[in-house]
Amino acid sequence: MNAQAARVPHNEPAYLSVWGLEAYYGESYIVQNISFNVHEGEILALLGRNGAGKTSTLRAIARLDNPELKHGEVWLDHQPLHKMRSHEAAAAGIGFVPEDRRIIPGLTVEENLQLAQIAPPIGWSIERVYDLFPRLGERRRQEGVTLSGGEQQMLSIARALCRDIKVLLLDEPYEGLAPVIVDEIEKTLAVIKDQGITTILVEQNAVRALNLADRSVILDTGGIVFDGSAQEVLDNAELRAEYLAI
Repeated sequence: MNAQAARVPHNEPAYLSVWGLEAYYGESYIVQNISFNVHEGEILALLGRNGAGKTSTLRAIARLDNPELKHGEVWLDHQPLHKMRSHEAAAAGIGFVPEDRRIIPGLTVEENLQLAQIAPPIGWSIERVYDLFPRLGERRRQEGVTLSGGEQQMLSIARALCRDIKVLLLDEPYEGLAPVIVDEIEKTLAVIKDQGITTILVEQNAVRALNLADRSVILDTGGIVFDGSAQEVLDNAELRAEYLAI
């Protein structure tokens, strides 16, 4: 399917624009000429089979060292992320929550959150985070790495919100979590959307991601094969079978 043909017209200007993104791990060409737009306040599901390049695309947007961005542009609210290092992209409003969550050993829940607020720009207050995640408030003095998997995922998202972010990049947030915990994470993402924060969600549980998302981009071997509404994917059994195996 041609990505341009699949793209749904949208009257609002793009908030995050990815143009011709090409990124490599060494000599391996992983992200292959990726282009898509995300509109302010949208949830975009970035989907595809294992090895399709989803996580690598998120990492390239967040300006991490690997993969190496060799071509293309990433613009966030008129700011050229492609010219920035990862800490500069974070200061510009990118909040990246990796699959392994990166909870800092030896620090309590609250200390993990406080550490996120050491340098500006500061986002949500810690008390506001606890309002969104009451479990974290109950465990504020508990060491972060001793939390359950679902609670660690909440802490990772909360830590991102403690920064003044514009776009939340989530890599496999449902991985290994019980359905009841996934329900809680989804409710949280809906609240975050209501606050005007834009989200890109990479998730193997494609149906759950599509039911939450406004739009979807599907990758296959590093390139885009679909760019359109999430409902289109849910309604297209042939597309899901070919590229998502569902």
